[in-house]
Amino acid sequence: MTRAARIERVTNETKVLIEIDLDGTGKGDLSTGVGFYDHMLNQLAKHGGFDLLVRTEGDLEIDSHHTMEDTAIALGEAFAQALGDKRGIRRYGSATIPMDEVLVRAAVDLSGRPYVVHDEPLLTPYIGPVYATSMTRHIFEAFGHAAKVTLHVDVLRACRPGGHPDAHHVVEAEFKAFSRALREAVEIDPRNAGSLPSTKGVL
Repeated sequence: MTRAARIERVTNETKVLIEIDLDGTGKGDLSTGVGFYDHMLNQLAKHGGFDLLVRTEGDLEIDSHHTMEDTAIALGEAFAQALGDKRGIRRYGSATIPMDEVLVRAAVDLSGRPYVVHDEPLLTPYIGPVYATSMTRHIFEAFGHAAKVTLHVDVLRACRPGGHPDAHHVVEAEFKAFSRALREAVEIDPRNAGSLPSTKGVL
C-alpha cells in the first residue's frame, strides 16, 4: 500500500506544490522563500519520517503570511489524501519534546474532525527577517482544518524562571513535537488488522 499524495494549489497570491510519502525516510526538499519555515518543514520530514517536497512561490513582496498559510493548507490536503481510508492506523499520537530549556507537548487525533488548540507564551515578533511568530498558530490551524485532524500543541516550559523565551527554540520544539505525534498517529497498528480505529466505524 502506497500512502503518498501530490497536491497543487494555485491562487492569485501563491503557487504551491506538495508531494508527501507518509512511509518515507525523512527526506525533505523544501523551498518556500521563508528560510525559517523551510527549517520547520524539514523538522516535519525528518522527525515525522515523511518524504516531503514543497515548492511555494508567494507574494513575499507583501509579507510571508500568504506563503506560509497556503503551504500549510496544501500540506494538510496532501496529508489527508495520503492517509486514504485510514484503515489500520493507530489514529492517536502524542509526544513531549525537550529542546534545551523548552518543553513542548503535542497530541493528535486523526479523527476527521478539525479542531486545533495552541498554547504558547508571548514571543519576540520575528524569527529571522520574515517569519512572524504569530504565524505558528495559524500554520497549525490551517494544517489541522485542511487535514481534518484534532491537534493540541502546548508549550509546557519556555524559559528559566525570570528569563525570556528564545523564540527559535520554542517554535522548533513545537514543530518537533507535532512531527513526532503525527508519526505515531499514522503508523500501521498490527493489532488493528486493517480495521478503522473507531467504534463509529468511520473517521
